[in-house]
Amino acid sequence: MDINFFKKEKIAAMKERNKDAINAYDLIVNKILMASIDKRAKGEEIVEADIVSILQKCEKELIEEQEGFKKAGREDSVKSLDVQIETVRKYLPKLMSAEEIKAEIDKLEDKSMPSIMKHFKTNFAGKCDMGLVNKIARS
Repeated sequence: MDINFFKKEKIAAMKERNKDAINAYDLIVNKILMASIDKRAKGEEIVEADIVSILQKCEKELIEEQEGFKKAGREDSVKSLDVQIETVRKYLPKLMSAEEIKAEIDKLEDKSMPSIMKHFKTNFAGKCDMGLVNKIARS
């Protein structure tokens, strides 16, 4: 997945006249564009892990925005954001389950907390909830 992939998805949403999906794709494309500009300034390229991180941030922002509209009683905006959140979620990788995380920790030779966290951050960035990893590692 790259910026061109999401631009094509946006065009498909435009053909379907799905305004909520278009808004979600606009958010994704803009954030990827900003991240790629930042990366290029450092002489780096945007990678898949960066895209996943951007998608997670988009999801979080949309959920926070939706909570604000729920408090304000704006059901039309809440429903619109439901579609946007689902649009973002369909591109997020499935997160590892607690059992998968435990099995991965059991495979490690060094079971110290810094080693475990570094292993998951390096090998499973965006594919696991780091809070859950921390909780499982401590149990």
